[in-house]
Amino acid sequence: MQKLIGSAIATIFLAMPALADGFHTVDVEADFEDVVMDVEDAITNQGLVIDSISYVGQMLARTGEDLDAEKDLFTDARIFSFCSAALSREVMEEKLRNLQFCPYNIYVYQAAEDGAPVVVGYRESDEPTMRPVNYLLQQIVASATGTH
Repeated sequence: MQKLIGSAIATIFLAMPALADGFHTVDVEADFEDVVMDVEDAITNQGLVIDSISYVGQMLARTGEDLDAEKDLFTDARIFSFCSAALSREVMEEKLRNLQFCPYNIYVYQAAEDGAPVVVGYRESDEPTMRPVNYLLQQIVASATGTH
């Protein structure tokens, strides 16, 4: 009986989605540069300033030959980094260690496969005091992808 209960509990946990930090993505059937512009607009329309854009796709393409890479991973991939002074203060007043989550990032990529969609996403923190930031990231992605 104990084995049966243990097996049932294991089955339940395997069927549940991961509750730790999760990656939330939306697939978009559009031109990569158009989606990038939509993401930039969605961030700045929140009154935020983009601190930096990491051109990860270009870096991997540029260094691939030196690393003897046998395939391209992306047609393009970028990470937008930004912060909100108001939200950062709010979440850091709750827990100083929330500093580690700033700046916040939204990524956009398209896999180097024919017909691959453009993917827009963010990593959600499972830290309860970070819920306002998770909500902001969700709203930005929804606005940029038209899924709100």
